[in-house]
Amino acid sequence: MLRDGPRPLSFYLLAAFFGLFVLFLYGPTLTILVLSFQGPQGGLTFPMNGVSTFWFSRLWAGLGVVDIWAAFRRSFALGLVVMALSVTLAFFAGLAFRKGFFGQGVVFYTAVASLIVPSIVVSLGIGLEFRLLDDAVKALAAATGWGVLQDHGTLMGLFTSALGAHLTWTLPFGLLIMFAVFNRFNRAYEEAARDCGATGPQILAHVVVPIILPSLVGVALFGFTLSWDELARTSQAIGGRNTLPLELQGLTTTVTTPEIYALGTVTTGVSLAVIALSFGAYLWLQRRRARGGLMPGA
Repeated sequence: MLRDGPRPLSFYLLAAFFGLFVLFLYGPTLTILVLSFQGPQGGLTFPMNGVSTFWFSRLWAGLGVVDIWAAFRRSFALGLVVMALSVTLAFFAGLAFRKGFFGQGVVFYTAVASLIVPSIVVSLGIGLEFRLLDDAVKALAAATGWGVLQDHGTLMGLFTSALGAHLTWTLPFGLLIMFAVFNRFNRAYEEAARDCGATGPQILAHVVVPIILPSLVGVALFGFTLSWDELARTSQAIGGRNTLPLELQGLTTTVTTPEIYALGTVTTGVSLAVIALSFGAYLWLQRRRARGGLMPGA
């Protein structure tokens, strides 16, 4: 609908406020992006001293004693595992809550509670739990003399304690998304498939999953990005090898060149690439559904 006359003053005030809010959110990221492209004599603040990709080449060569690319690979691998588990567990948990089971209220509030408890407390609790397990293994080794236990170091690691810590962050989000999806899912599609002779697994694979697949892509996006930049929950539960956010935190106190900004730009670029791929997958699924004549789930 077209407006007659000029816009009121309140519109421009609210627009200015929104612009300042967006600048507050993304200004630091844009600043790091710009400063990472300084010349060889560049520093950590403005004004810029030349424009080049010098610091990215230095980053590619490595950051001294810190193997930053090993940390990058660890974080990327952990993010992929967290993504896969978040999608799988959230999907089947959504199905279970949809059917209903004894004690579902306790399970739900226990899962959501991890969003309320401070992240560092969750990390400390998981770290303490694994230290107790290590003590139990060492005590068993001393009592039995079993050689296989004598060289035990720690059960803490990337795909044990750190994985559990990240899942306490990603699974509640995935579960809440599945609740929203299944609450508006039309059961008539399942009944129609059942009337046509489809079995339960066939209904799940050929009806339910194709309809909610865009939402599963969203859960996957949440799982990877939340794991990729998670710091507090990892800090006390990672064991001896750091993830990329932990290495980045440590470098902020030692690296005094735009190299740290180049690393920040790369990590942000990975997050944006994952978001772009997920959004592209969603659009592709929408077009595929439209061509195939699939009915929407809402």
